[in-house]
Amino acid sequence: MGPVDWLAVGLAALAGAACIHVWYDAVMPLREGQSRVGVLAVVLAMLVVATMMGHNFARVGAERLAEKPWLFWMMPVGFALWFVAPALVIAQGRLAVGWKERALDAAGWVLAFAVMGTVFWGRS
Repeated sequence: MGPVDWLAVGLAALAGAACIHVWYDAVMPLREGQSRVGVLAVVLAMLVVATMMGHNFARVGAERLAEKPWLFWMMPVGFALWFVAPALVIAQGRLAVGWKERALDAAGWVLAFAVMGTVFWGRS
């Protein structure tokens, strides 16, 4: 296992938080009675995700990532598609959220994870 790029972890967390913030403002405006999650909470949550990504990339190793740079997107987007999106769809179904809003929410998270992978790629 190689070293974790902690600067990339921090930058990816900020980029992912910014991405999801812009996504929610542009694509998913608030409905009556809804409120935004605080910015600090979003950044901290994305820091947890970015830490996991940084550890994952360190486990793969710089040499393998240099040989296969698509892994910078395949791993985070795959995680978002196969774990995060289904969890959102199931959880929001319990809250009577419509399918369109669930799909848009999941798409925002897939995009945020792709942006975070791009940050790690840029730092490699």
